[in-house]
Amino acid sequence: MKKRYLLIALVVLSLISLFVGVSDITPKDLLNLHSEKTQIFLISRVPRLVAIILAGFGMSIAGLIMQSLSRNKFVSPTTAGTLDATRLGILVSMLLFANASMLEKMAVSFVFALAGTLLFMQILDRIKFKDAIFIPLVGLMFGNILSSITTFFAYKSNVIQNISTWLQGDFSMIMKGRYELLYISVPVLIIAYFYANRFTVAGMGEDFAKNLGLAYKRIVNFGLILVALVTTTVVLTVGMIPFLGLIIPNIVSIFKGDHLQKTLPHTALLGAIFLLICDILGRVLIYPYEISISLMVGVIGSAVFLFLLFRGKAYA
Repeated sequence: MKKRYLLIALVVLSLISLFVGVSDITPKDLLNLHSEKTQIFLISRVPRLVAIILAGFGMSIAGLIMQSLSRNKFVSPTTAGTLDATRLGILVSMLLFANASMLEKMAVSFVFALAGTLLFMQILDRIKFKDAIFIPLVGLMFGNILSSITTFFAYKSNVIQNISTWLQGDFSMIMKGRYELLYISVPVLIIAYFYANRFTVAGMGEDFAKNLGLAYKRIVNFGLILVALVTTTVVLTVGMIPFLGLIIPNIVSIFKGDHLQKTLPHTALLGAIFLLICDILGRVLIYPYEISISLMVGVIGSAVFLFLLFRGKAYA
């Protein structure tokens, strides 16, 4: 899995993504800068592509950080309750701050995402039977509890349909002015790269990290802050994208090993490529209609997740 091949695949898929959709746009149409098709290309197609790439980068790196810190290949925002905690935070911001701005909603959702992730990590520390397959099942149960709480209060407040529709992962509504929050993923990616070695050492255990002079708790908390920040921006902008942060780091580790600094660029690139493939398939399978990205990633991602579970059990 060479980086240049991933870059080539990303460029090719990006070009395909720009010219796939209900409106038939060709490169020749873009020569007229004032045409309707050019405006659609600039206002819708380009922002959608940027959003897909940034979301793919962010969620994949978030999963990689979580797996490194928890020392478990099956931990991710999907299987640790982070996505569900973010969803609960969005509901709380909708109910308590009806006229809240996007940044205010992000602040509330970030607090819930971070609190949910920290709570899961605390649960993880207290579990004696730390089987690799058992841990994500605990995380899924934890996430289902948070999801049930969200559903209950949404139902009581008569906003169940609103929040279910709004948080369905979908790139079709991404337009200029509605995706820029995802740019937060860029500095997070840079910071994660410079902190990669510290995350790797922290993933070797608290005693080992302290013996090397590393502030273990501080590094773990900082990593979880990055995870919560990325997850919040993606959910607020695009909606929930399941399994992406779980399967991509696992696929990369099969070919590149577990050195975080070496695998981080490959993880980011493969995450964007995988999301682009799912998005393109979602646009062409029932053309001119579109399958939501959460459904496409959920179906393909769950199949890969099951394969990884059985593979992990076979090589345990």
